[in-house]
Amino acid sequence: MAKEGFVGRLLAAGLMAGLMATVSGAAFGEPAPAAPPAAPGAAQKASPKEPAAASAGPGITYPETQRVDHVDELHGVKVADPYRWLEEDVRTSERVAAWVKAQNAVTNAYLEAIPERARIEKRLTQMWNYERYSAPFKMGGKYFFSKNDGLQPQSVFYVQESLESEPRVLIDPNTMSKDGTVALSGLAVSDDGRYLAYGIASAGSDWNTWKVRDIATGKDTDDVIEWVKFSGAAWSTDSKGFFYSRYDAPKAGEEFQALNKFQKLYYHKLGTPQSEDRLVYKRHDQPEWGFSGSPTEDGRYLVISTWKGTDDKNRLGYVDLQDPKWSVIELVDNFENELSFVANDGPVFYFRTKLNAPLGRIIAIDTRKPEPANWKEIIPQTGNTLTGADCVNDMFVLTYLKDAITQVRMHKMDGTFVREVTFPGIGSAGGFGGKRTFDETFYAFSSFAVPPSIYRYDMKTGESKLLRRAKVDFDGDKYETRQVFYPSKDGTKIPMFITLRKGLELNGNNPVILYGYGGFNIPLTPGFGITTAAWLDMGGVYASACLRGGGEYGEKWHEAGKKGQKQNVFDDFIAAAEWLIANKYTRAERIAILGGSNGGLLVGAVVTQRPDLFGVALPDVGVMDMLRFHKFTAGRFWVDDYGSPDDAEMFKVLKGYSPYHNIKPGTRFPAMMVTTADTDDRVVPGHSFKFTAAAQAAAAGTNPVLIRIEERAGHGAGKPTAKLIELATDRFAFIVRHMGLKLPDSFK
Repeated sequence: MAKEGFVGRLLAAGLMAGLMATVSGAAFGEPAPAAPPAAPGAAQKASPKEPAAASAGPGITYPETQRVDHVDELHGVKVADPYRWLEEDVRTSERVAAWVKAQNAVTNAYLEAIPERARIEKRLTQMWNYERYSAPFKMGGKYFFSKNDGLQPQSVFYVQESLESEPRVLIDPNTMSKDGTVALSGLAVSDDGRYLAYGIASAGSDWNTWKVRDIATGKDTDDVIEWVKFSGAAWSTDSKGFFYSRYDAPKAGEEFQALNKFQKLYYHKLGTPQSEDRLVYKRHDQPEWGFSGSPTEDGRYLVISTWKGTDDKNRLGYVDLQDPKWSVIELVDNFENELSFVANDGPVFYFRTKLNAPLGRIIAIDTRKPEPANWKEIIPQTGNTLTGADCVNDMFVLTYLKDAITQVRMHKMDGTFVREVTFPGIGSAGGFGGKRTFDETFYAFSSFAVPPSIYRYDMKTGESKLLRRAKVDFDGDKYETRQVFYPSKDGTKIPMFITLRKGLELNGNNPVILYGYGGFNIPLTPGFGITTAAWLDMGGVYASACLRGGGEYGEKWHEAGKKGQKQNVFDDFIAAAEWLIANKYTRAERIAILGGSNGGLLVGAVVTQRPDLFGVALPDVGVMDMLRFHKFTAGRFWVDDYGSPDDAEMFKVLKGYSPYHNIKPGTRFPAMMVTTADTDDRVVPGHSFKFTAAAQAAAAGTNPVLIRIEERAGHGAGKPTAKLIELATDRFAFIVRHMGLKLPDSFK
């Protein structure tokens, strides 16, 4: 689909895409003291009042962090930034590299001294060692899927001639690096099943290099595509080449921090060098626009979606590929609505849209009569949120969220309802792709305490057949998932999933991990993760709050938690903790809060607003400086959700909750371990560096403020299994230490 999922590529929040593997799934899948005044933008110099190394109780002395006399004047307001130098790239800055090394030394020594750490690591490794499969997909008469044997750094991509035949390894990314930090970042099989285009990313970077593999021989062709970011590959139906988007090569030394501008859409013909790729679309007058091209299934048209941020609002154009000039015809010339291409009947295009339907519907646009007055509704909005649409076996396959739980419905092409897919309980299902000529599709289903199961779905009969079920050293039958609705500060009812051992006594003393995200129209849905399972086995309660700003209830829910309404997100999260306490699940000292990326911002914000409400805080790869986020890599895209600090009114809002700028001297923080990675080029690690330095300087009491900085890792996507286990181990050890938990016998 031309537009489907581009938000995930950008933010994923990524901000989100890689995060869910790191935070929610595999590994849970996450004002500073004023410096002496200086002229705005003045050169940095050491402050004569630079503090000595701070201390956090017995046994911890933080590394000395230099303060500088840097002050910016923004909209007439002087804003101190005493740790500005920590924004420098750790790969090129000796002083930042030295600071990282010193901080990691303190953190590692602290974690290694926790007696339970070795037992936690052993048990997590044991639980992680199970076969993990993706749902297969079909192309060119063959079936493709990924599999991890258990502890492999990266999953391996397989092909098989039929569902009964022996699978064959097609790509094993574990052979591409010694440390397992090279990962597959995208896959596209040609329609004839002859070629695979695949993207690879190193050390978690958003920069991708694309190559092509001959599926029959398993050997790569000479085709190499570089400087691709926020783009997949889409094969032309003749399988002679593919469409993709890329940026110009950045200047040396600026690859991982410079803003990404002027994306262009190209067509690569197999067997030719990248320098000869055909430019399909560009806009020299619009540096912030990006493009996604998707050929229609009949091969006649290329649908072009133009985006400029993270909002699901896009312009639309198309190319008649029978026109030798490949002229782009504008279909929608504004960013007022979402229009995600689903399928076509010749010149009639079908789209998923929120136009006049904030929960989503399906419409048809006849390109011969493209005026909005002629657009036709095919499937109207329902009471649930439409999050995805495919077309398989000449039926629309529509994925909805009903109170954040997956619902899938089938409709004929004229909109007539056919059937709903039945799932085995509260959970999430994903997959359901294919072509209009296919009579089968595939999906995976899981929940917090239910490991993934893979199904084949017969599009003609509606029968689901179990193909594989994950065998995990975990008894999910001992646990239950409840969905509750609690009131936020303004009375809005917020859904929350709570997973706990059946019969657990609500005595106000249970340890709880509370997870949240709340942004970019991204919903939080029930899903299985080894770390969640391990936490449940430790006697913990896992709570996932579906905050405003997310995508659980459509655009109105999203709008209620963005820009000037962002405080609602923090209020929702604070209210979740207060509800858990009031209903005797736990007490403040036994709540650990976790969130990554935009969720890291969430944790940073509530820790500065209500440090008394939590026992442990684990902000991961967070956006902590809300006045400078838009100056690095993909940060400018997030203005759609956060607003811009260059706007005077939004500056007031952003400064009001920016975690870095709202740290108060003498704050008694909960025990806090910030996590980030040195090669994160989505949310640059300077956010976490500056926040940590300011918090260490301001902290009172004996709770530590530590930072764990992963080496050769990025925002989360592609992180090898060993690193995931190490991260989860350190988080659990930190929680156990500060909640005084006793490990059960299973953690021997």
